[in-house]
Amino acid sequence: MGRRRGAASAAAGALLLLLLLVGAAARVRDAAVAARVPAMFVFGDSLVDDGNNDALARADYYPYGVDFPPLGAATGRFCNGKTVADALCDLLGLQYVPPYTSTRGLNGTAAAALLGGVNYASAAGGILDETRQHLGDRFSLSQQVLNLEATLDGAIRPLFGRDQGRYERHLARSVAVVVVGGNDYLNNYLLYPLGIGYDSGDRYRPDEYAALLLDHYARQILALHSLGLRKFLLAGVGPLGCTPGLRASAGPGRQGQCAEQVNQMVGLFNQGLRSLVDQLNADHRPAAAFVYGNTYAAVQDMIHNPGEYGFTVVDSGCCGLGPIVTCGLCVPLVAPCGERGRYVFWDACHPTQAANLVLAQMAFDGTPEHVYPLNLRQLAEL
Repeated sequence: MGRRRGAASAAAGALLLLLLLVGAAARVRDAAVAARVPAMFVFGDSLVDDGNNDALARADYYPYGVDFPPLGAATGRFCNGKTVADALCDLLGLQYVPPYTSTRGLNGTAAAALLGGVNYASAAGGILDETRQHLGDRFSLSQQVLNLEATLDGAIRPLFGRDQGRYERHLARSVAVVVVGGNDYLNNYLLYPLGIGYDSGDRYRPDEYAALLLDHYARQILALHSLGLRKFLLAGVGPLGCTPGLRASAGPGRQGQCAEQVNQMVGLFNQGLRSLVDQLNADHRPAAAFVYGNTYAAVQDMIHNPGEYGFTVVDSGCCGLGPIVTCGLCVPLVAPCGERGRYVFWDACHPTQAANLVLAQMAFDGTPEHVYPLNLRQLAEL
């Protein structure tokens, strides 16, 4: 009996040692990836905002964050759990980057917490400064670039002292993730008929508006490059016409169907963004690299082939929705659906954590159909 106990104890000890070694190997692997990508700087809108937003559109209440680790609490993320930026941090072995509004004023040794990156994304933010201005304070893309500059000058650069070379290498090895453009359609171009102060839908044809957005977008990407960032993941806009919000607001006889006219508008922007990535790479490689994330194709694949990803509901949100104009949010304190992993959409326009994990994985090690010309794993290794 004693020998059996001893053998069992030895086996258990060996198993525990094996688990510890596997865990250590995983940590070493993650650390190696993190060493290649010391930081991630995030720019964009509510798809990646992790707590910056002070506008009327807020996500600081239940059921938002119900699945966010470790205990499930609202953090300002417009999701039941992790955003795609959070999921990318997991894949890169990084800690979740803090929202910019929580870092203002940090300096000295306290600023060391920012070496892993900062999230500047702002719900309601857009490429154009006026986008979604009817919802109050928000950071447009141009303001987010200025916020990064303030962080670098006031907090991060001083940490490197006189070693300018090490500071520049730190930024050059970091990754910038930009997820923006949806609000410029949902909360600008498409709002013209409502008469609430937006006339872009009257002033520009869809192709002209896409060109206007891309011109402003390119200027901000070049501004980020001038500040020292060299690795960029630039995400396209998803199929806005297939979000639950626009499905619900479709005209008579078309409710529940995708608004294909809107998808075509977005397609013009995405085609231009991919071309912009080609141009940026032609102008700046090998010193810098730019990647196009084909969000449109990835989300459409989830919608048209849901079973391949474990989804069963693609046309409605998981949480109870308030009034829908273009993007209704969850009704406060109302319990969401139970099987959240089976829904592509969380509310009327934002993906669930389950969908975000798929999007992040496609960006990280996907094929050129979904991430072009490199995936994020390859970008990190440059």
